[in-house]
Amino acid sequence: MRCIVIFGGTGFIGTHLAQHLLSFAQLESVVLVDINPPRNAPYASKLQEALALGKAIYFKHDVRQPIPLDMLPASVDLVFNIAAVHREPGHTAHEYFETNLLGAENVCGWAASVGCKRMVFTSSISPYGPSGKQKTETALPVPETAYGGSKLVAEKIHLSWQAANSERKLLIMRPGVVFGPGECGNVTRLLRSVANGYFFYVGNRTTIKAAGYVKELCLVMSFGLHILHKTGMPVLLLNFTMDPPPTMEQIVNTIMKVLGHTRKPLSLPRGFMLGIAYPIAAIANILGIDQPISPVRVRKLFRSTNVIAERLRALDYSYTYSLESALRDWKVDCPEEFTV
Repeated sequence: MRCIVIFGGTGFIGTHLAQHLLSFAQLESVVLVDINPPRNAPYASKLQEALALGKAIYFKHDVRQPIPLDMLPASVDLVFNIAAVHREPGHTAHEYFETNLLGAENVCGWAASVGCKRMVFTSSISPYGPSGKQKTETALPVPETAYGGSKLVAEKIHLSWQAANSERKLLIMRPGVVFGPGECGNVTRLLRSVANGYFFYVGNRTTIKAAGYVKELCLVMSFGLHILHKTGMPVLLLNFTMDPPPTMEQIVNTIMKVLGHTRKPLSLPRGFMLGIAYPIAAIANILGIDQPISPVRVRKLFRSTNVIAERLRALDYSYTYSLESALRDWKVDCPEEFTV
């Protein structure tokens, strides 16, 4: 591989993916395209070193806009499209569709123009919709949110790109909640709430949460590309979660074990938490305060995302990280995120 382009390359997943790809001896350069500059946190030190040496290159660009042909290399071996608006809550419905659809169209149009034959698109399990019923890659998507709907349509755009040329290969990843160094999302909030002693169950101990470690996701992407090459199939769709996906209680217990805590979290009634979430969110919105309690997040706590990576099982993929080893690896990379 001479050149790989990552759209969304300076975000959470993109940063880890770039560092993973830079470990390949045959790679000449990784090009990062994003509206935000590269991260300079300690866990991104390998990427910073590669940027300084010119092995990694950063271009600022908004994927909602057409991608100029003279901005990026004319010869590209592989494209990753990770660019997306994804935080829920945090955006209007219009923002999800504007970024995720226009981004898909512009990235696919650019890839076709430069003759790139391989692409990886990071979608989400959100197109399945929340359900206690187990979902595999063959389940019918029934998205409930604007984010899930926009990701499903973006998948179709990438599939159209592949279908236009029989030589093209497409890997679609549907990850659950991805966690790890620099995530700064729901799992980080959960981690800190447990560390600081203010986490409470809301009738959700057995709630299943499809989740996976970011470094494992990078390994699975490489694995999926290998399967495409080995089998000659044009398209591969893979769910990505730990196997089996953990329950909320298993996640919390493992966090406490890694932290060395023995305190047992209490349980509060679901209705009580929802009841206080609405006024707290309303007051915080009026005052312009950013705080973690919202009705959407409370509902997420007790809604299962029972998605399994059935195709990874069928392909005999061997996981590198367990839930505990992933959390311990995260703690080594970012000990400050585990500090009470």
